[in-house]
Amino acid sequence: MKQFATHAPLALRAVSCAALALMTVSCGLRESTAQPSTSAAEPPPPPATAFHLYVAPSGADTNAGTEKAPFRTIERAAQAALPDTTVHVAPGSYVGGFKTLANGTPKARVYYLSTLRWGAKIVPPKNSDNPSAWDNRGNYVDIVGFDVDGTVYQGGVKWLNGIYSGGSYDSIRNNHVHHIATTVACTSDDGSGINVESYYHGIKSEVIGNNIHDIGPAGCRSIQGINVNTPATVANNIVYRVAYAGIHLWHDATNVVVTNNTLAASECGILVGGGDFYYTAGPNDHTEVSNNIVYDNKNGIEEQGATGKNNSYSNNLVFQNPRGDWRLANGLAHRASVAAAPQFLDYSRTGTPDFRLSSTSPAIGKGSAVHAQPSDFKSAPRNAATGVDIGAYQH
Repeated sequence: MKQFATHAPLALRAVSCAALALMTVSCGLRESTAQPSTSAAEPPPPPATAFHLYVAPSGADTNAGTEKAPFRTIERAAQAALPDTTVHVAPGSYVGGFKTLANGTPKARVYYLSTLRWGAKIVPPKNSDNPSAWDNRGNYVDIVGFDVDGTVYQGGVKWLNGIYSGGSYDSIRNNHVHHIATTVACTSDDGSGINVESYYHGIKSEVIGNNIHDIGPAGCRSIQGINVNTPATVANNIVYRVAYAGIHLWHDATNVVVTNNTLAASECGILVGGGDFYYTAGPNDHTEVSNNIVYDNKNGIEEQGATGKNNSYSNNLVFQNPRGDWRLANGLAHRASVAAAPQFLDYSRTGTPDFRLSSTSPAIGKGSAVHAQPSDFKSAPRNAATGVDIGAYQH
């Protein structure tokens, strides 16, 4: 399960305005009073930032990157981005296989924002030379609201990853990542819909509210839905039809919070493990798995490799995983579990499932408020006073 061992480590440095003074787009040109729209169809806007860049299908990378003269590519915007910048990406198709290196800071992040939820679509180029649709190495970066669609392969290197993030303190939210690596041969090369990687010293990122499906050839152990190799938070995601694990923790993963995800129709629902360590000696310990629906996978929730005695499993609905709903190590036991069908509104292994809960679902009110996000997959509020539901949706 070794991840991307052919990559060389990359030193990541914060980008200062002075260091970019010779760029064709000045800091002054990025200033704008325009704010992201707040319509229901769009992702929530980021906090107000000092600088704004714009990308549109009608733009050109020789432009200034302003609202009236946008760039054509996300990669060009990343080259111009300073800390405290929002990159507004208009609806349309954008060639993927690019790398972004811009860094934010703890109080001045870099936001890549699809201005319409899933409206900005990342698609394969005619001749790909990168195994990832979006390869982010920046720190303190948000990637919000994109549609990463690997359906139409055109040539070159086939994508193994949808969004690959090797930075620290990054947030990957509300994206639609699908049809990645579905036609590749199953080898030891690792892939995933979303990969939060520690190989480049990345730590403590979050993967929240994403829809991930149709990832990899069925049964291929090296391709996952969400792959996490570092301390992280994984919450409110919907993951189905994945080659191996819907959520896969390995390498330097430890102290991971996995909560309120819905996982179905894959080889394994959630795999908590550690091994092939990059910078730690392991094990994967103090990981908390709660409020997840793990339904109709071949395996449910399991531990593999080096795991500790302080992992906890509570308030999960785990059902109809024929090879075993649970497989925990070190004498651990799960608590407050639900073993019953979740009663989705419309579930299909081959079509487009509707994972919302019916009014009689046993998942309603059976979750824990300890790690639950304030809102669910569709931004509906979760309320501890009225009961937190299990899964990505609050009824």
